Amino acid sequence: QVQLVESGGGLVQPGSSLTLSCTASMGSSLFAMEWFRQAPGKQRALVARISANYETTFSDSVKGRFTITRDDSRRDESTVILQMNNLRPEDTALYFCHLKTFAHEYWGQGTQVTVSS
Repeated sequence: QVQLVESGGGLVQPGSSLTLSCTASMGSSLFAMEWFRQAPGKQRALVARISANYETTFSDSVKGRFTITRDDSRRDESTVILQMNNLRPEDTALYFCHLKTFAHEYWGQGTQVTVSS
């Protein structure tokens, strides 16, 4: 069973930055890794994606403010980082890491990001 362990959420003021990290308990260099978020009363939505060959895509709402990177240097784990800059109150949500392999998909437990003055 693959585990995705997230960290880095918190309470920040508008305009601040946060870095979210997610480590998968298996080498995942063949697969895309993604960050989703879910705000209260809303559906879970894709925020950012990084493919196996490091191509990145972002939702329109975070484009230009968020970056996504990955580290596959270890054979037994992979890490994906979401760097969030110039945070806005509308970025407040529970953020989830997501990994889909050939046969299964996995979700992290979620890390809360709250942007408030």
